Amino acid sequence: MNGKQAKFSEAITNGYTFKGDSVLLGCGILDGTPVDGIQVKAPLKMFNRHGLISGATGTGKTKTLQGIAEGLSDAGVPVLVMDIKGDLSGLAAAGNPHLKIDERHKHIGAAWKATAFPVELLTLSDEPGARMRATISEFGPVLLSKILGLNDTQEGAVAIAFKFCDDNAYPLLDIKDFRAVLQHIIGAGKDEVQQKYGLVSTSSVGAIMRKLLELEQQGASRFFGELSTDVDDLLRLDSNGRGYINTIRLADMQSTPKLFSTFMLCLLAEIYEKFPEKGDTDRPELVIFIDEAHLLFDEASKALLSQIETIIKLIRSKGVGIFFCTQLPTDIPDAVLSQLGMKVQHALRAFTAKDRKSIKQVSENYPISEFYHIDQVLTQMGTGEAFITLLNEKGIPSPLVHTLLKAPASRMDVLTDEEIKKLIRSSALVTKYNTDIDRESAYEILTAKLQKSAKDDAALQVEEKRTTTRSTRQTKTTFEKVMASSVTRTIVREVTRGILGVLGIKSRRR
Repeated sequence: MNGKQAKFSEAITNGYTFKGDSVLLGCGILDGTPVDGIQVKAPLKMFNRHGLISGATGTGKTKTLQGIAEGLSDAGVPVLVMDIKGDLSGLAAAGNPHLKIDERHKHIGAAWKATAFPVELLTLSDEPGARMRATISEFGPVLLSKILGLNDTQEGAVAIAFKFCDDNAYPLLDIKDFRAVLQHIIGAGKDEVQQKYGLVSTSSVGAIMRKLLELEQQGASRFFGELSTDVDDLLRLDSNGRGYINTIRLADMQSTPKLFSTFMLCLLAEIYEKFPEKGDTDRPELVIFIDEAHLLFDEASKALLSQIETIIKLIRSKGVGIFFCTQLPTDIPDAVLSQLGMKVQHALRAFTAKDRKSIKQVSENYPISEFYHIDQVLTQMGTGEAFITLLNEKGIPSPLVHTLLKAPASRMDVLTDEEIKKLIRSSALVTKYNTDIDRESAYEILTAKLQKSAKDDAALQVEEKRTTTRSTRQTKTTFEKVMASSVTRTIVREVTRGILGVLGIKSRRR
């Protein structure tokens, strides 16, 4: 070992050796060659400091995510992964042995063993799995307004709608409930609402309804409702003490980014609200991996981005780590990127001048290294290799290291349809959540109230008609009584006779 190699081995060994539990990532590479046995690990206690996995398409980002999720599960940490591309279900099946895998792990200095992991399949749509839902009430007026991208006046109208429902015990569960309430506060309930809470303009409600329709067209009606997902169900361990890898199947969600960002923000807000404060502990409570993270940010308004940034900053105190997986670090807003303690950067490709400029910018996001020309190595790394830097147990950034990543122990491919069906049949969460519930809520209550009002109005009209008829009949009867008197009969008879007599005279004269 020459002087450079010795210095490199010392730097990496010191930077990636920890007293507490850790997750193995791979081994160090120097000058394009793996340095056998120089292992790169991540301290378990720092996984709540969030992270980034980035790189060009086909460089192995998803397999890196898969390998890290396996390490966390083995350490007894539950995981939640967003399976946008549909290729993470293989975590539930043991991997297939291969000579290249054995060779890779010989460099790393850790034996590879095919392993299946405890997996729960979840879904927001029609994909097979346990249905995830949330109610409109759980969003609250502030979060719902930010998701819909409303202005201050429209936010005020939403706040009034929620307050009206709270005061009258009208449950807001799904979109039809919220729509019914909006229609009520500018329709039949307008006077009541204006007296108690203030004026709600028809134009504001119209704008909210249009935003609601846009969200609904992306499939939100399947998401809003009951039974609402209990986030504690994401914290389960199997009988061997391994954390469940909860895999949300989102292969059909790429065309509906607004619903995806809505779901993620709701989930993070619910976790932040429900999980107790943990501070700095030896291990995280839950680690969340968001694949194709640009979908979360591309369609987000400024208000929504601000909300995401706030949650990212605060949620680590709940023992929750969030990892974003995307092509470029620049896909992540700077305010969020600055909160990510662990960075795994796969290769980038320089096909154009713009690509080279992006690579230069990306290289500046990483610590200066005496062992690498970062921008050059970024374009030369092979599949399954990455630059890594993270926070050590004291919160100090580790040296940047070019890493040969370990291979996933689970299947690096999808489950078959039959395997998915078998997994779902054995799922406790499918049994719990896959029954539609539509109990009486704001829509039913207001509809019944409107129907009762219509019946009352109809009954009143009938009664008024009957009263008018009785009055007419009473007048006619009095007239008939008068007509029936002897004096009246005489007058009528004389008048009749006179008329007939005149007609008779005229007739005879002719």
